Amino acid sequence: MNLIPLIALGIALSACCGFRIFIPMLAAAIGGYNHWFELPSDMQWLGSLPAIICFGTAAVVEVVAYYFPFLDNILDTVATPVAVIAGTLLASAIIPLPEGQPVIRWGLAILAGGSTAGILQGSLGLLRLFSTKATLGTGNPVVASGENVAAVTFSVLSFIIPVIAALLVLAIVGWFVWQGIRRLTSGKSNYP
Repeated sequence: MNLIPLIALGIALSACCGFRIFIPMLAAAIGGYNHWFELPSDMQWLGSLPAIICFGTAAVVEVVAYYFPFLDNILDTVATPVAVIAGTLLASAIIPLPEGQPVIRWGLAILAGGSTAGILQGSLGLLRLFSTKATLGTGNPVVASGENVAAVTFSVLSFIIPVIAALLVLAIVGWFVWQGIRRLTSGKSNYP
């Protein structure tokens, strides 16, 4: 892959960790296993068969768990920091960052991957909390289904049309940031 599509792939898959943590990790493991992109020497484990099995199992458990109202809210408290870590890890593994300079490599990975995943996951966690409050949890499976579809769709699109997928995911993140700023400046505390 060329540099621009690789950067876009890293950003798009990293941001997808905000929808679901393990679906984009599984996609990256499959991509690494099939040599669709070059993994750094310290990230070769990501493209292994055990990683595919682990991330596949974790993805199924994660998807199913989010269909249980109130459990999904508890999962969101854990998922937000884990999404930041997963997004950072994917950005570091996929985006061609300087291997010899760990501060620059991991700093850029946090900015490019961890922050987008964290913003997206935090925003969707607030949306689910609002859904729980407004519908007593009955609307949460709809939110979960949307997140699952988005995670799978954007993970697949990241490999097919990485630049467009990255731009779309960044637009979604930008919309959530804009909504948050708008709510803060207008004095409204309810979400969305």
